Amino acid sequence: MEPTVKKAAKKATATTKKATATAKKVTATIKKATPSKAAAKKTAPARTTAAAEEAAPAQAPTPAKKSAAVKKKTVAAKKTTAAKKTAAVKKTGAAKKTAGVKKTAAAKKTAGVKKAAPAKKPLVAEPSTALVRRARRINRELAEVYPYAHPELDFENPFQLLVATVLSAQTTDLRVNQTTPALFARYPTPEDLAAANPEEVEEILRPTGFFRAKTKSVIGLSKALAEEFGGEVPGRLEDLVRLPGVGRKTAFVVLGNAFGRPGITVDTHFQRLVRRWQWTEETEPDKIEAAVGALFPKSEWTMLSHHVIFHGRRICHARKPACGACPIAPLCPAYGEGETDPEKARKLLKYEKGGYPGQRLNPPQAYLDAGGVPAPPLGAG
Repeated sequence: MEPTVKKAAKKATATTKKATATAKKVTATIKKATPSKAAAKKTAPARTTAAAEEAAPAQAPTPAKKSAAVKKKTVAAKKTTAAKKTAAVKKTGAAKKTAGVKKTAAAKKTAGVKKAAPAKKPLVAEPSTALVRRARRINRELAEVYPYAHPELDFENPFQLLVATVLSAQTTDLRVNQTTPALFARYPTPEDLAAANPEEVEEILRPTGFFRAKTKSVIGLSKALAEEFGGEVPGRLEDLVRLPGVGRKTAFVVLGNAFGRPGITVDTHFQRLVRRWQWTEETEPDKIEAAVGALFPKSEWTMLSHHVIFHGRRICHARKPACGACPIAPLCPAYGEGETDPEKARKLLKYEKGGYPGQRLNPPQAYLDAGGVPAPPLGAG
């Protein structure tokens, strides 16, 4: 019995080994027949249609792959952020540099302007009573400096003063004074000038400039005087301003100096000085006249005009005021706009203040007594 059992056991063991070997062969065959995932990925054609994607959903990524993808995104995001920051920094730096350059250029430009023309002092808010006191004190000081102040046009009657004032536009009183003797010698009355030949009048008035327009004005106002006022110059403002070439300034010169009726003469000198003294901020002659007139009694208006105009012509010039030689410097808000050195300022003085001839050929005696010198006639010297 025993040999038979042993034989059976051996056969069974042999059969089992064969089955195991067969199974291994089958397994190896299956492995060869089944490609790996990597190979499958390489060999499998890409599915591009939406239908294929729906039919075979993508395999969920493994944790390792997911981690790698996240790392890649994080690195890419960091690089993008760093690039943006760098660009922003560069842009900000460039903007600051540009702004700095512009600011520096603007500062240099402003500095240049300031050096070339110092800014005027702003108007100070001054109480009306203080302004009145200061304005009247300036006028009193000027009255002591120019006790001989007078109209600087030569005239013997209202008609001559009216014509001379019209001719004084855009020229000096000196030039008018040198021209009118020949004019009045030939045409002494309004009727004579009204009937004059315009070409002959133009030739006489040529030295005053704008002689054609001035000829038209003086002949026109002479005709109006002859036809409407009996050859007499009217003594009312409303009548004077109706005459050709006559405005408020001219009318007040005539009223104040030929008729003794108070008026303020707002010429270029008057406008300049009252603004420097901060009596008013107005720029239009009519408004300046009203503003300044409110600071003084009406009886002082005519002489106030003479004082201011005299000071503007002799000391407080338009381009270079002689601040260092100005008698009212302590009262002037604009002190320092001109030459402040006393010696240099004295060289800027004009007319009798500088030892030079005046503008009138026949000045008042008070002017001569104060050291004034008559102007030379046309063509002399």
